Parts: sequence; C-alpha cells; structure tokens
Amino acid sequence: MNNKQQILEGSNAIAQVIKNIKPAVISAYPITPQTHIVEDLAKFKADGQADYEYVRAESEFAAASIVLGASATGVRSYSATSSQGLLLMAEVIYNIAGMRLPIVMTCANRAISAPINIWNDQQDVMAVRDAGWILLFAENHQEAVNQHIMAFKISEKLKLPVMVNVDGFIMTHTYEPVIIPTTEQIKKYLPDYKPANGQYLDTTNPATLGALATPAHYMEIRQELHEDLVASLKTIEKEYKKFNKTIPSLKIKNLESILNDTNDNGLLEYIGPKNPDTILIAMGSVIGTIKETVGNCPPYKGGIKGGLGILKIKCFRPFPTDEILKIIKSAKNIAVIDKSISLGAIGTLASEIKTIAQGKINANISSFIVGLGGRDITKEIIKKIIKQANKKSDKAIFVGK
Repeated sequence: MNNKQQILEGSNAIAQVIKNIKPAVISAYPITPQTHIVEDLAKFKADGQADYEYVRAESEFAAASIVLGASATGVRSYSATSSQGLLLMAEVIYNIAGMRLPIVMTCANRAISAPINIWNDQQDVMAVRDAGWILLFAENHQEAVNQHIMAFKISEKLKLPVMVNVDGFIMTHTYEPVIIPTTEQIKKYLPDYKPANGQYLDTTNPATLGALATPAHYMEIRQELHEDLVASLKTIEKEYKKFNKTIPSLKIKNLESILNDTNDNGLLEYIGPKNPDTILIAMGSVIGTIKETVGNCPPYKGGIKGGLGILKIKCFRPFPTDEILKIIKSAKNIAVIDKSISLGAIGTLASEIKTIAQGKINANISSFIVGLGGRDITKEIIKKIIKQANKKSDKAIFVGK
C-alpha cells in the first residue's frame, strides 16, 4: 500500500486524485484560479497517463452541459470551475441536480464581480447554495483529496451531485504535504460506476430525463430532492467512516498536545474543551489560521474564561443542523466567521447558524465578515474577533485589519 507523502500544489493534488479515480469524461473551461486543475488533467491525457475523454468546451455553460450529457449516458463525469464560471453554469447546475445526475465538480472559490477580483472568498458557491447539490468544504490539501474520492461514492450512491469547494490560490496554488491514494487503493473504496437501469439513457431500455413536470407533479419531485438531500447526512457520515477504514489518510496532529477534545464525523469537526463559553465557527482554509491562533493562546483557552472551541463545517448542504446544535448548545457566545455575505443581511453561514439556533440556543451569535476579495486573514484579525465575540450585534461585522 502506497502511503508516500509528497509536497504538492493543491491543484496538482486534486488533478492527480481525479486521474486515479478514472472518470470516463472530463470537460471544463479554464478560469483563474481553477486553471491548474484542468491544465494538469489535460496534460495527463495528452501524455498518455489517462484514458478519460477530455472535452474542450467554449464556455463554462458548455462544459457543464457536456458533463450533464455524459452523466446522462451512464458514465462517471467530472468538471471544475470558479467564480464567474460557476455563475455562467448556474442554469445547468440546477438541471444536473434536478435530473439526479451523479456529477462531481471542484469549485476553486473566488470572489465575484463587480469590481473584478480574481482572489479568494466564498461568495461564488453561495450563489448556487440552493441548487440541490451536496456542498463540501476542505480545509487543506489532504482533506480536498479525501473529499473528492468520497464525493464520487456519495454522488453515485445517492444520485445527487457533489461540489467540493477549495479556497482559490490559498489551496489551489500553495504546496502542502499530501498523500495521493493509488488507483488500486481508491478502487477498494470506490468501485467502477454501474448505474441502475432507468437512470441513464439506453436505447435498449428507453428512459426520459429532465421531462416536463406540471403543477400536479413538480412540487412532489422537488420535495423528494429536498428529502433525499436531508437524508444524505447519514450517508456522508457513514461513508466518511468507511473511507478512513479503507484508505489511510494523512492526519495533521500539530495541535494534538494543546487541543483536549475533538469530534470529527465528516460533516463537521469540533476541536476544543467540552462545553466552552465561546465557539468560533467557519469553513475552509481559514480554519487553519483559527487553529494556529487559538492554539498559541495558552493554556488553550484563547484568553477566554471557560474555554474556547473551534467548529469547522465540512458539509454546508445539506446543513448538519442536529450535529451543530449538539456542539453549540451550552455556548454563551458564538462567533461565525464568513468569507461571504448575503448582501443586505449578514454572513451566509451566520444566517444558517442563527436560524437553527432560534428558540433552542440562548447564546449570543455574531456574524463576522473576513477575507472578501482575497484580503489576508491574519492571526490579529482572529484575535480581534475573539475579543468581540461577547458583544451583541444583529448586523454583519466586517473585520479587515
């Protein structure tokens, strides 16, 4: 079994694992900062290292349409995009979910215009958060690699598309230690895709995909999609356990001596003391900065009386309501750190936390907005948020310096 650790660029790590997963069709249109992923995949094909069909598209809308068509014929399909590219795909993104096609896509998260900005935040994916896709967020390269493998298993098992979100540049263009499972290792967990009859286009067993639904049927079809998404929480958690038993993964343990309690189930990860007074909640690569900041505040209390915990949300859709409530139920102060904002309201993740906490949690929940357009998120910014966590505010609090 190959457990060799390598120092790889995030995009190359993702491209390598997609190659080893062996999809039948890949189609994408290059857009910063997703470009290196699809460039590497195209090079693997050109160099004879892969036998997937790599289809060059004239736009992101076309790329999404191509993988939709490929998946509809019953083959494993993959794409990647960012920012404006994801928005151009929006119509097809909704169709993929509505047609129950098991497509996996990487979104290298990037700010959206205007003004034009190519750097990272998470506002792009939030524009399609209600399209019917499972939305996963990775903190580091290893988590991104693992999530892509699990994404195909979950997607093909449930007939639901999965989008793996990685912070643009911060993850796509930086180098970290990572283990890339071999094709043989992956196959032990993720077998060849064999769709059931009636779930793909087949001349010997005719089926209709994406048919017209009248008011007499549309609502029930959408309800079924919603209920299947909610039910997928159990499958995601179960597959996370299976994955870690089948494929060894790199575990980052640099804070092990400081952090005295952890909870990691594939939907979320909690690090910190039981029943802390204050909890910081976030998604994606910013979690690494938060861990470093809190871990350097001895004796692992972040300077907070009663202790401070860190809650990382790995799965944003479907939203793991019950699992989150179990962790935050006794907190007095909750600081939600968003790299996106619902303009005119508050942070997107903060809005979700406030909604599920209403009538159940008595904590003060604050919405902090950081990192928009690639603004650096420093330890000093995290320390400022920790200090302000006990101050009540119903408005979004922007912390840029």
